[in-house]
Amino acid sequence: MKISVIGCGYLGAVHAATLASMGHTVVGIDVDAAKVAHLDRGAAPFHEPGLDELLRDGRANGRLAFSTSFADAAGAQLHFLCVGTPQSKTSDGADLSYLVSALESLLPFLAPHAAVVGKSTVPVGTVDMLRGVLAGRPDVLLGWNPEFLRQGTAVKDSLVPDRLVYGVPGGTTTAGNPGTAGAAVTAALDAVYGPLLRAGIPRLVCNFATAELIKSASNAYLATKLSFINAMAELCEASGADVAELGEAMGLDPRIGGRYLHAGLGFGGGCLPKDIRSLRVQAAALGVDSVDAWMATVDGINRGQRLRTVEAARELCGGQLGGRRVTVLGAAFKPDTDDIRDSPALDVAQQLADAGAHVTVTDPAAINNSWLRYPQLRFEASLDHALEGAELVLLLTEWEAYRTLSPEAAAELVRCRTVLDARNVLDAAAWTAAGWTVRRLGKAGPGLPAAAGRRGLATAD
Repeated sequence: MKISVIGCGYLGAVHAATLASMGHTVVGIDVDAAKVAHLDRGAAPFHEPGLDELLRDGRANGRLAFSTSFADAAGAQLHFLCVGTPQSKTSDGADLSYLVSALESLLPFLAPHAAVVGKSTVPVGTVDMLRGVLAGRPDVLLGWNPEFLRQGTAVKDSLVPDRLVYGVPGGTTTAGNPGTAGAAVTAALDAVYGPLLRAGIPRLVCNFATAELIKSASNAYLATKLSFINAMAELCEASGADVAELGEAMGLDPRIGGRYLHAGLGFGGGCLPKDIRSLRVQAAALGVDSVDAWMATVDGINRGQRLRTVEAARELCGGQLGGRRVTVLGAAFKPDTDDIRDSPALDVAQQLADAGAHVTVTDPAAINNSWLRYPQLRFEASLDHALEGAELVLLLTEWEAYRTLSPEAAAELVRCRTVLDARNVLDAAAWTAAGWTVRRLGKAGPGLPAAAGRRGLATAD
């Protein structure tokens, strides 16, 4: 099948490459000429494990191309809309202007009876709005096929997804009824995802409102679990409990499960924060005050983790950050990506710098992106150079290189052996044995009070 993918960011580039790997002929369209040139050379303009290989394979076998011209989408039987829907600059709602602009630009090149299927995360009612853009083309089929990709594992999530969701006109009542638009969209998507369906990937057909809600609802649930365990972390510190042990015990209950019950600095990125705020706006507009209030609490707890981390750093510095040499391990919002959108690590680093600390940030992949956005911070690509002379080390993004960092080797570089593990991933016993004062979020014990932090700075060398 000939397919176009409109928008070649994290979602679109991965989607185009994986569709080509399934045997389809795919053209990716994006207005960013530099991005298109990158992709057309078989290299992703961002860090995503496994994507470069897919891009090179698709370019080599001729199934995958990229262009800045919407005219190159002409003749495609199906068009996927994968443009960004970021948080609006004037509200917590989603900005759909890029989505509307993309469809308007595509409209002159839509073949008769072509299908347009959205994958972007959108608020309820978006499909109805886009129907207005297509008002003059009643022959064009419209569907919604929400994405469930995670940065860092996006290729795997595309090739072996947990499920496929089709939003079609009329939902399940029309999907199996030949001659209806719902059946036509379902058949088109089944043709696209044939290899996945034959491999047994579950498929759910639903109406548009359900398809529009599913990604935001899923992210809201994950965000709730993360904020819940972080709220428990604060309670654990106050009571003397250990949040890691608490989360492990809770996770053994099959009704709860252990995923997303790991306490720490909290979530960021371009999806979870944006989606829970968009969900608040949708709930308020529909008069569902409970969801609005619930998401506000989840968001507030998450933001609070950053403040708690800064205050913990202040305590470890004896109550005064001014003039202290602080090294931050991590800039990306999560490991295995160079994405710094709403990065908790960079937010904390900036707050430390605003408080007068001399902050050095290092990261395996996100240094260039970070420097462009945060020119006031100091960045160092070399981990060893970043650690030299540090009076306090903060682990804020749990890259494997930081998880496995030798405490003995690090001790030879820093001025003071004091570490704040805001992701709760270090072997605290090993670091303590190497002479470090270790602080973790959600665990009471030696080295937590401000006085202990001062002792750590005084004795570590």
